[in-house]
Amino acid sequence: MRLTKRSNISMRVLMYCGVNAGRLVTKSDIAEACNTSENHLAQVINRLAQLGFLYTQRGRNGGMRLSRPMEKISVGEVFRATEASVPITECFADGENTCPLVEACRLKDVIARATEAFYASMDGVYLSDLVCENAGLDAILASPISCPQGMAHA
Repeated sequence: MRLTKRSNISMRVLMYCGVNAGRLVTKSDIAEACNTSENHLAQVINRLAQLGFLYTQRGRNGGMRLSRPMEKISVGEVFRATEASVPITECFADGENTCPLVEACRLKDVIARATEAFYASMDGVYLSDLVCENAGLDAILASPISCPQGMAHA
């Protein structure tokens, strides 16, 4: 199974916001720290806000932050939401399925069960599990603005 770039960037955005909790962060902050383009980020941030993962504020002092606590954001929920429009194989694509085996193939059911097992295993992993007490991630993603030098992040 391979996740889309959109899911990868979504998790980077959420982790960045988690590490920098307590302040609004900007798209350019995330782009620089996460090595991704602002164009990709704009689409992902918009979608994450629509899905209720991010709160966004426009304007000169605008930015974004998590819209709910990290322990309420399941990785499985994020992956399901960001991968929902991408069929895992051709036979899951309603209008574009040209597979000649569709009437007799049992593989689709096996793939569906395996995919659901993957998501179910991710349902038990929360953003807080990825961010909290992760000094390595904090060192990479912590904005110098978010925390005075010498103080630990919450």
